[in-house]
Amino acid sequence: MKNYFLLIVFYLAATPKLFSQTAIDTSYFTTYYEQKVTLFKLLPNTKKEIIFLGDSITDIGGWEEIWRNNAVKNRGISSDNTFGVLARLSEITDAKPAKVFIMIGINDISKNTPDNTIVSNYKKIISKIQTASPKTKIIVQSILPTNNNFTDFKNHQNKTDHILFVNAALQKYCALNKIFYVDLYNGFIDGEGKLDKKYTNDGLHVNGYGFMKWKEILLEKKLME
Repeated sequence: MKNYFLLIVFYLAATPKLFSQTAIDTSYFTTYYEQKVTLFKLLPNTKKEIIFLGDSITDIGGWEEIWRNNAVKNRGISSDNTFGVLARLSEITDAKPAKVFIMIGINDISKNTPDNTIVSNYKKIISKIQTASPKTKIIVQSILPTNNNFTDFKNHQNKTDHILFVNAALQKYCALNKIFYVDLYNGFIDGEGKLDKKYTNDGLHVNGYGFMKWKEILLEKKLME
């Protein structure tokens, strides 16, 4: 009986640790997130908006100037993830935009969010847009590669398998559901399969040349007509 009691005590002591190892980090809220979301909600909606939705990779882009189009709106938020996009999606759909270009997921991957959870959240994002704004054209953009020769964002590096899994799953889902999918990934890799250094200065985000490459790919796909 004594040994059985000790076994139970050991199990109870170990269980929280076991659960903590498998818990999914669903956090997304930061002061910057709140600053941006409150601003987005106060900005007036305009007709036929074209939304670029995502995290810092999108946030950095001067999309209105890149496209020379006042209808183009930047709805990227640095450090955002799929949970954060789900939480703020109503601000996007309220505008009933003409198009929504989505790229999200690398920050989920950096926090070791399971691949299937990321894909599931993506499906929820797409479903919510389709329900709230059925005439909106949704364009899913692949997660970009990273380059581990840079050391600025270590948690985002060496996770190519996860990026490729999520991209492949999204491409398959889009094909089955007649949603536009854009493979940006292969347009940005170098000979070693890394984010080409001519498009980045930190191994994660893209520089001006990267944004012009991004624009070039979307133009080739005739998605900004």
